[in-house]
Amino acid sequence: MAISVCDTLILSDLHLGADMSHAREALRVLQENRYRRLILLGDIFADLNFGRLKKEHWKFLGYIRKLSNPKRHVEVVWVEGNHDHGLTEIMSHLVGMRVYQEYQWNYLGLRHIAVHGHQFDRFVVKNVRLNYWFGTLLYLQLQKLDSKKKVLTRFLDRLGTRWQRLSEKVAYGALAHARHHDAARIFCGHTHSALHRSSEGCDYYNSGAWIDERLTYITVGEAGVQIHEYVQPAEPANVDSPNADSLNPGSVGADTLPEDAASGGQSWYEDGELVEDGEYQNIAS
Repeated sequence: MAISVCDTLILSDLHLGADMSHAREALRVLQENRYRRLILLGDIFADLNFGRLKKEHWKFLGYIRKLSNPKRHVEVVWVEGNHDHGLTEIMSHLVGMRVYQEYQWNYLGLRHIAVHGHQFDRFVVKNVRLNYWFGTLLYLQLQKLDSKKKVLTRFLDRLGTRWQRLSEKVAYGALAHARHHDAARIFCGHTHSALHRSSEGCDYYNSGAWIDERLTYITVGEAGVQIHEYVQPAEPANVDSPNADSLNPGSVGADTLPEDAASGGQSWYEDGELVEDGEYQNIAS
């Protein structure tokens, strides 16, 4: 994966704690890109049970905590999703970043909005408890019973999205929300399907998810908005190795960064080390 430079990187629906979560790959994306702002666009966790988190999940959180250090000059934003509900205070303490229901920012004279998207899903809004028992707990249990490649649970996830016409519903609601707030672009997750739609001068983008075979994220920069698909490298790097720093784009010179990020001669990153797992794992005990 080539190192890219952008203003904002958006990633959603990682579902840490789920067997299908591709936390290791998501970590690699964060390490191999350079950005002034990182938006975690909801459903970063599968549910409130931290005991489900695996080693690679803690490593992802450790990297986020280090990235949110003010010395690194990266704005790290977490937008709450329906699976994250109830974790606001914990997340603020755990990884040291602010949590939003909705986040807005201006870039190149355009207003941008980031909101998870479940707000435009009437079934989730009206059936919170039912969705938790059957949409979350039962789904997590099915993952454990499924094959190694999770063929059944991935099929059910896609089937549910298509049956509810969820992608269309969220896109419609998001575009209406963007127009109401005079925004040029709006970004959502929730549906697990990467998508771009335009309507009446507004653009809607869905960042997809990190629990299926197709792993996607979004970058916003001078070249516009791009939906990227993660491609597994031929020889995956070992993020546990002492040489894991080579994955981090901190070696890229400040002259390659946008002018506002390179001011003062300080890099957005200092190194690629991850905090020790024990710093977080005591929370799950």
